[in-house]
Amino acid sequence: MSQEPDPAPALPTHHASAMRGRDPHEHHRVATPLELLFDLTFVIAFGVAGSQLAHLLAEGHYAAGLAGFGFAMFAVCWAWVNFSWFASAFDTDDWIYRLTTMLQMAGVLILSLGLPQMFESIDKGAHVDNGIMVLGYVVMRVAMIFQWLRAARHAPRCRPACLSYVTAISIAQIGWIALIFIDMPLFPTFVCVVLLTLIELLGPVVAERKNGGTPWHAHHIAERYGLLAIITLGEGVVGTVASISAIVAAQGWSLDAILICVAGTGLTFSMWWLYFLLPSAEILHHFRNRAFLWGYGHMLIFASIAATGAGLHVAAYYIEHKAHISAAAAVSTVAIPVGIYMLLIFAHYVYLLQRMEAFYLGLLAGAAGLLVLPVLAAAAGVSMTICLALLMLAPLVPVIGYEAKGHSYGDAALTRALGSQG
Repeated sequence: MSQEPDPAPALPTHHASAMRGRDPHEHHRVATPLELLFDLTFVIAFGVAGSQLAHLLAEGHYAAGLAGFGFAMFAVCWAWVNFSWFASAFDTDDWIYRLTTMLQMAGVLILSLGLPQMFESIDKGAHVDNGIMVLGYVVMRVAMIFQWLRAARHAPRCRPACLSYVTAISIAQIGWIALIFIDMPLFPTFVCVVLLTLIELLGPVVAERKNGGTPWHAHHIAERYGLLAIITLGEGVVGTVASISAIVAAQGWSLDAILICVAGTGLTFSMWWLYFLLPSAEILHHFRNRAFLWGYGHMLIFASIAATGAGLHVAAYYIEHKAHISAAAAVSTVAIPVGIYMLLIFAHYVYLLQRMEAFYLGLLAGAAGLLVLPVLAAAAGVSMTICLALLMLAPLVPVIGYEAKGHSYGDAALTRALGSQG
C-alpha cells in the first residue's frame, strides 16, 4: 500500500506581523542569521577604534588615545546592546524589522567612519569632532525609536516599558545632536558626555524595573554576548598577524615569528576559554534582576578585549621601529588590558554566583605575577617576542586552575544559587 509523502515544509515568508513579544521561556532559542549579519558591522567599528588607539599609544599619547577609545567603545557597544536586547524580546523577522535593522547597520558604518576624526580632535586638544559619529548614532537611534514605538503599539502589556525606552533615547539623542553644533572645550564636552551617558544607562533600568519590563530571553541574550566577545577577540588575531608581518618583513620567517604566532594565538584562545567559564545563561534565566550589572559590565569586557588587540598592534609598531615608546611601555599596552579583562571576568563570575572563593584569588595573584614579569623583562632588555610569549601564560593560570580544581567550587555555588531560588 503506497504511503503519502510527508508534505514539504513551507518556505519562509517575511510578511508584516504584529510585534507582540517573544516567549522568554522559548526552547532552543538561538541567534538568527540577521543578528549575525548585524554583528559583522561591529567588526569594522572595533577594528577602526583599535587601530586609532594603537596609533596614539605608539606615539605615547596615552590620555588622548584612552579618552577617544572610551568614547568610541561606549557608542559602539551601547548601540549593539540596545539592538540585541530589543531583538531578544521582540524580533519578528518580518520585512519591516529586517529593513529597520539594515538602517541600523548603515548607522554603525557611518559611526565607524567618524572615529578617526574624533580621535584626532581629542589628540589635538581643541574640541571633539564627533559630527560624523553622532550622525551614525542618530541613524541607529532613530531606527531604534521606531522599533520601540512599533512594539508599544502591538504589545499593550509592554507599552509602559517600551515608551520609557523611547523617552530616554529621545532625550539623549537631542543632547548628542546638540553637541555637534555647540563648540565647547574638552572638559565641558566631557561633562556633557557623562550626563548623556547616564541618561542612556538609566533608561533601561526604569523601563525594566519600574515599568513592567520586556520579555527578553536569558539563554538567547547570553549567546548574543558570547558571539560579540568572539568577534571582539578577532582583534587579537588581527594584532597577532600585524606583529608576525612586522617580523617577517624585517628578517623573514624565524623563531621570533613563530613565538609571536604562538603567543598571540595562545593569548586570544585562553581569553576565549576564560570568557565561556561564566555561567551566564543559567543564572540570568533564574535571576533576571542580575542582568543590568552583567550587561553593562560587558561593555568594559568588550573594551578590554579590543584594547588587547590594539596592544598587539603597538607591539608590531615597536618591532617595526615605528613606536616612540619604550619596550616596557609597549608590553604594558598588552598586559594592562589583559589584566583588566581577567579581573572583569572574575568579578562577573563572583557576581553571578554570589560566592567568593580564596582559591580564585590565588589564581588571580598568580596571573598578576605573570603580567608584571614580561613588563619587567622588557625593561631589562629582553626581546619583545619573549616578553609576549611570557605574557601569554597569564590567562592560562585561571584557565588551568579552574579546569583542575576550580570547577568544583563553581558547581557547588551554582547548585546553591539555583537551590536558593527554588
